[in-house]
Order: sequence, then C-alpha cells, then structure tokens
Amino acid sequence: MFRILLLLSLFLSTSHASDFCVADLKGVKSPAGYPCKSHVTVDDFVFSGFRAGNTSNVFKAALTPAFVDEFPGVNGLGFSAARLDLDIGGIIPMHSHPGGSELLIMVSGQITAGFVASDNSVFLKTLSKGDLMIFPQGLLHFQLNAGNTKATAIFAYSSTNPGAQLLDLALFGNNLDSTLVQKSTFLDAAQVKKLKGAFGGSY
Repeated sequence: MFRILLLLSLFLSTSHASDFCVADLKGVKSPAGYPCKSHVTVDDFVFSGFRAGNTSNVFKAALTPAFVDEFPGVNGLGFSAARLDLDIGGIIPMHSHPGGSELLIMVSGQITAGFVASDNSVFLKTLSKGDLMIFPQGLLHFQLNAGNTKATAIFAYSSTNPGAQLLDLALFGNNLDSTLVQKSTFLDAAQVKKLKGAFGGSY
C-alpha cells in the first residue's frame, strides 16, 4: 500500500511535466526550442507587451513580437504571435518566414496584403477589420497601410520562432560586392549605392 501511495504522489507531483515546457531562456537554444524551466508560475503564461509600437522609422511600421524569446510560455507549443502597427503610408516590405506560416487578423484600419507563390502567381487583397489572411511558410509577402488612418493587426504563427528575412535587407544591408548586386538585380551603380546607404550595407 505504501508503494502505491508513493508512486501516486510522484505521479501527481510531476503530472504537469508533459503539459508544457516553459522556456528556460538561460539554457542553450536548439532547433527544438529551449530546455524546460524548473519553477513555473502563472506569469510564464501571460504576455503583457501587446502595446502600440513606435512607428517613427523609415517603414512607418512597428512589429511587437511574442515569440519564445519574449514569451517563454509558448516554448514547445508550436505557435506564437505578434502585433503590427502601421502608420499612414506604413509598410512591411517583402519578406519571408522560413520557420512558419503566418495568419493575419485585422483589428483596425485597412491593410493591402499579398504573397507571391513559388510559381510567381500573386495573391493580393485589401483587408478591413475582422478579415483574416494566410501567408504560407517561406513565401515572400508584404503588408501596407491602404487607408487614411493608422492600421493594426495581430499575427499568429505556426512556430514559436518563425524567423524572418527582409528582402531589402538581404539584398542591400550586407557586404556583398556591389558589382554582384548590380548584375543580379539589373540595377545600376547609383541605385545600388543609394539602397546600400539606406539599408546599412557596405558599397
């Protein structure tokens, strides 16, 4: 009887272990995520940072992520979120997420959004409050404010860390020889120099 009670107490004390794995951000991150935190509280499952971001930048846009590094509770659960704020004229340029698909949920304003499929077909739509749009994993996509007021949307991702590669930064925010950039983009030297200057690349 004692053995049964002992086994039962051990089971009850560890029964939550397979329910979740809150990230220990001090641990080593792997493709599977972070190791599990030993002491967990309710605050690990709450993210209070979804506030309007600062849109005073060249894109007139702000992305507030709730990925595993900001929200340890999503570790191992296969999803995460972000908030998008677009000022009038704001844009999130062409980019892709190698680690997950994206679901856009419109909150306010109007956003024209689209993606380019692998056969180069374009899927484009102007969205309003209550609309949702999917951007499949790895495909180039963008969002721009199509209205005359600020726009807000929430993103849900099929990964705790979807990653992102911005096309403009990939092309012009690096130290790739400008002659190679010219040849691969069909832009002239002056255009490449201007864009590298804008995105922090070396000419």
